[in-house]
Amino acid sequence: MLNIAVLVSGGGTNLQALLDAQARGEIPGGRITLVVASRPDAFALTRAEKVGVPTAVLRRKSFESQAQYDEALLSILRENEIGLVVLAGFMTIISPTVIHAYENRILNIHPSLIPSFCGEGFYGLHVHEAALARGVKVTGATVHFVNEICDGGPIVLQKAVEIQPGDTPEVLQRRVMEQAEWKLLPKAVALFCAGRLQVKDGRVEILPAPDQKEEP
Repeated sequence: MLNIAVLVSGGGTNLQALLDAQARGEIPGGRITLVVASRPDAFALTRAEKVGVPTAVLRRKSFESQAQYDEALLSILRENEIGLVVLAGFMTIISPTVIHAYENRILNIHPSLIPSFCGEGFYGLHVHEAALARGVKVTGATVHFVNEICDGGPIVLQKAVEIQPGDTPEVLQRRVMEQAEWKLLPKAVALFCAGRLQVKDGRVEILPAPDQKEEP
């Protein structure tokens, strides 16, 4: 059983999707054993505490340097024997030090079809505002591994969501969550915990399940 840490900053809707999937038995190879928040007032902490998941708060501004923050984060991950880190709306920068320590073991969910509307400055409602301003007909969400490039890591899963006439950024954000994010993230976590994600040459291959034969 793989120990999973979920890193959060706000309401924790993607954390809730993971907790619900776990409760339904959809992540058989892993369990959420730690939630780390960047803010003490993050409602995600309440979601975790409600189901008995241990929590911690690490505020970047409480540390004099990035190196000290990195060491604190790595220490808590190691103490809890974490095998997978999931970024679920985490707004603090993950440095190369942490990324290298957990290479291809950090998953992030982004509310667009990467490479569209991603990278520096594209987070939260800004992503959906940009999609509507550009006039695209389809958006969606992407789960990817984290590397040193913002939203540039190997893509694991994507799901498209249609944009409807009259959409506001808030309405579109909710639809992308419901139709894509809350489905993709638990699925990606389950695949990782089952040992079915393999990164090769910057691309992710999803391996067949042990009881599933490969297509000829």
